[in-house]
Amino acid sequence: MNLLAVERIKLFSTRSPWWCALITVALSVGFAAILAGATPTDEPIALSATQFGGSQFGIAVVMVLAALAVTTEYRFNTIRTTFQAVPHRSPALVAKAVVVALVALVIGEIGAFGALGLAMLMRPDDHLGLHTTQDWLNVAGLGPVFAISAVLAVALGILIRHSAGAIALLLIYYLAVEELVQLIPKVGHHIHEWLPFNVANKFLRGSVVVDGPAPSDSPLSPGWALAYFAGIAIVFLLVALGVAKKRDA
Repeated sequence: MNLLAVERIKLFSTRSPWWCALITVALSVGFAAILAGATPTDEPIALSATQFGGSQFGIAVVMVLAALAVTTEYRFNTIRTTFQAVPHRSPALVAKAVVVALVALVIGEIGAFGALGLAMLMRPDDHLGLHTTQDWLNVAGLGPVFAISAVLAVALGILIRHSAGAIALLLIYYLAVEELVQLIPKVGHHIHEWLPFNVANKFLRGSVVVDGPAPSDSPLSPGWALAYFAGIAIVFLLVALGVAKKRDA
């Protein structure tokens, strides 16, 4: 618990987490407001469409927050003090990942329910609400996806240690690589089915074609999709912990 408290204090001692949290919520709620205001009143909007800002862009900002939580310590060499206080290193890094994941979880839930609430206020006749299990996953599921994405970003931050490099790699992969993989002849589609953020999208949106981006082509059920996504994050974190133990701070 002491390590968790220390990591919480370190995380919120800088401005970047606050700004990232504010931007993420603003993206989630802002896109919902734009959609609700721009869609003609005789065309009802889908619940999943209200989550477009968070599920498409909020994840990227949360991963930037998570990567900075690690790389900033390497940049200013405060990580040396951390490792001197915790010589085995892994407990401190795991505590950091847990704290960042919990913060990401809270940000995701605030953004998701805030977007839904605003859309319901602006479009009272569209009967938006959490009527099915998939509706709940689409909204409440954003927090767990944010949390797992944050763990992935922490792991990458530990491996790369440089803010610019870690953020660039995260954003390029999230925004471009998974889509470009589909262009590989013959095998691209099959590879894409198992890529992490495509699988996470299956958990959030299922297989129903609604407004917004095309649904995931992952063959997994939503529950197994979340487990698979979490498994990938845990594997990356374990690899990062192993590397952190072997090299100089």
